[in-house]
Amino acid sequence: MIAALAGGVIGLDRTAAGQFMVSQPIVAGPLTGLILGDVMAGLLIGALLELIWVMDVPVGTFVPANQTVAAVAATAIAVIGSGGSAPLSAIGFVLLLTVAMSPLTMIVETAMRKGNARLGTSLFASSGRPAAAALSRAHLAGLALFFAKSFLLCLVLVPAGLLALEAFERLPAVFHEAMMLFVKLLPLLGVASIARKLSIRIFDRFLVGGFLLAAVLGLAFAVSPAVIILLAVAAGWMGVRFHG
Repeated sequence: MIAALAGGVIGLDRTAAGQFMVSQPIVAGPLTGLILGDVMAGLLIGALLELIWVMDVPVGTFVPANQTVAAVAATAIAVIGSGGSAPLSAIGFVLLLTVAMSPLTMIVETAMRKGNARLGTSLFASSGRPAAAALSRAHLAGLALFFAKSFLLCLVLVPAGLLALEAFERLPAVFHEAMMLFVKLLPLLGVASIARKLSIRIFDRFLVGGFLLAAVLGLAFAVSPAVIILLAVAAGWMGVRFHG
């Protein structure tokens, strides 16, 4: 419930009120972690989600995934499900889980924006030129709707995520090691995503190829994470150097 309330309040900053950038994952994650007792888990989750979605801007009719709900829900699942101190494997799993749930947040966000737009339309249609009090009530109703959207999403996603994390904890150690590796390599995928959206197409392809090669080496031969990162970066550099 606390996480859902935090998600509802922080979520207002996305578009409905303030827009002080508190709703960005890099801020929302640590704030949620502070409330639940594990700031570092929130900071790591927020930073990684920020990197993944940093280029998704709500321009025109495009409605991006709700990064705020993802950051709050992922942090809450990781911290609560781990008893207050989230291990790297749990963080990796909840990141994968919440990103997979992001299409649901996009559907709800689109429906909520359409409903919020109808508030103003119906107000002007019914009374011609509405009074200031009526406009204020419509504005407050819109704020309430946006709060309810983030609150209810977190209220649904966090318990579902806790059940999934509980099942994940029972899996063999190899799955936990894979999630730890996933967290270590996720920044490289975020960089690749940014490069692609900036139209640096070759760099993206080679970087992902380097990531896959490094992941195989890491799982098969227990290669050091430093070597894995160097391999992926080298692959990206080769893509720019010889095909850019």
